[in-house]
Amino acid sequence: MIDALSDTTATRLISQTRLPYVRTLVTLIENHLEEIDTHIRSALDNWHLDRVSSIDRGILRIAAAELFYLDKVPPKVSIQEAILLAEAYGGSDSPRFVNGVLDAVFKDQSKDQIIPQNLTG
Repeated sequence: MIDALSDTTATRLISQTRLPYVRTLVTLIENHLEEIDTHIRSALDNWHLDRVSSIDRGILRIAAAELFYLDKVPPKVSIQEAILLAEAYGGSDSPRFVNGVLDAVFKDQSKDQIIPQNLTG
């Protein structure tokens, strides 16, 4: 994923102020993919993660990484931003789907009392 990010930044204009945050998210997802996916899977009702659209799956992973590992981002903000991404890039049912899954992930996280790790400094 880091290689893909490097390729993307070489061919597309990305704000230099946002790039460190994007790198942090990509690194978190790459390093904790199995754990993130486990939490997402537990929140899916009658769905398999591999059947979720790649856009929705990516949005869920980004938001879950923020929920679990970035204490600087309030959970409601992570979820709301994910819904906005789903509205912009997903299908017609994506915003509602993403909201429902992330709400369940957040409730599960709160119940498990996962301690966020601030990996950005």
